[in-house]
Amino acid sequence: MNTMQDTALHLLSNGGFLHHSSPSSLFPSLSRSRTLQFPTINAKIAFILPSKLPSRAPDIPPLSPPLPPPPSHSGSRSEFQEKMLFLDSIGIDFLSVIKDHPPVATASLADIRSAVDFMTSMNFTAVEFRRIVGMCPEILTSRVSDIVPVFTFLLREARVDGSDIKRVINRRPRLLACSVKNRLRPTMYFLQSIGISEVHKHTSLLSCSVEEKLIPRIEFFENLGFSRRDAVIMFRRFPQLFCCSIKENLEPKLNYFVVEMGRELKELKEFPHYFSFSLENRIKPRHQICVEKGVCFPLPVLLKTSEMKFREKLEPWE
Repeated sequence: MNTMQDTALHLLSNGGFLHHSSPSSLFPSLSRSRTLQFPTINAKIAFILPSKLPSRAPDIPPLSPPLPPPPSHSGSRSEFQEKMLFLDSIGIDFLSVIKDHPPVATASLADIRSAVDFMTSMNFTAVEFRRIVGMCPEILTSRVSDIVPVFTFLLREARVDGSDIKRVINRRPRLLACSVKNRLRPTMYFLQSIGISEVHKHTSLLSCSVEEKLIPRIEFFENLGFSRRDAVIMFRRFPQLFCCSIKENLEPKLNYFVVEMGRELKELKEFPHYFSFSLENRIKPRHQICVEKGVCFPLPVLLKTSEMKFREKLEPWE
């Protein structure tokens, strides 16, 4: 058993994995006590939409319908009532939104309408917008002047194709609530600094905090005995590893890999995709079958192959 495996077993025997309290041991330049330093962009970037955006289907009604006039018998409605009626008219439950995002209660109707109208201009349908609000209610209290830079950044800096912009937002609505200066751009520079150059393929990561989410996951593998270089290589090969929960995904799957499977940790460097498979529905069942048959497949063969092909590979040991 190699040094990394000894380290992992030692950590397991002491009740779990160690976690550094500071990312500075891995990336000194990103110490919590210092401001992140990244290249600055002097020129103001104009918001330029792609020349050809998907046209809205003709049978889809406008997302932001005109408000009905106030009832004559009760005078003009309060802005609070107007917001309730407006959101209800586009299929959004006002009370549910307030519960998830209280600032909606005090946001101006004009700002809410502006946000809705802007998303309409970007060809998001009513169904898509309701889903976006469900995942990121902050969009309702965001000014258009804050939303526009996000689209500009994605198109001009992250190099997202104009025809793909809706898919990117629909997949990760949280991007719309992120500051370009304080979150999106620093995260993009960090990903590029570790060798993930095609950021447009991993835009869902741009809303993640470098110090609170990305670095702790790299440190998790360093704690197991991986070198910094090898840990970074794993994330370069499988960037979605950054999205894995340490407590709910990485630790239990590592426990099973080391204790039950007894495999070499260096296999994870070559195949970090291991953590993307279900422990209960894929990893455990296939490992147990292999134990019964007395066969050991490489991780990609064990996990990536379809059920039919996996059974075919087991036939010689029947």
